[in-house]
Amino acid sequence: MVNVYEAKSSFSKLLARAESGESVVIARNGRPVAQLGPVQPQDRVVVFGDLKGRVDISEDFDDWSDADERDWYGS
Repeated sequence: MVNVYEAKSSFSKLLARAESGESVVIARNGRPVAQLGPVQPQDRVVVFGDLKGRVDISEDFDDWSDADERDWYGS
């Protein structure tokens, strides 16, 4: 466990520890408040067209009205 001041002073070293697989707890006034650790790799591969048939886009998706102009740009 490291305190906030130490974490700020040696952030690069803490990142290196996280990259090597270690989790580091960061504390404020001796109380744990955060954890810095390695990111778990994502196994899911994104495939173009993977959501085909699962997403519906309304027919008026590209329509732009005067109300939209007013809402976005205040004119």
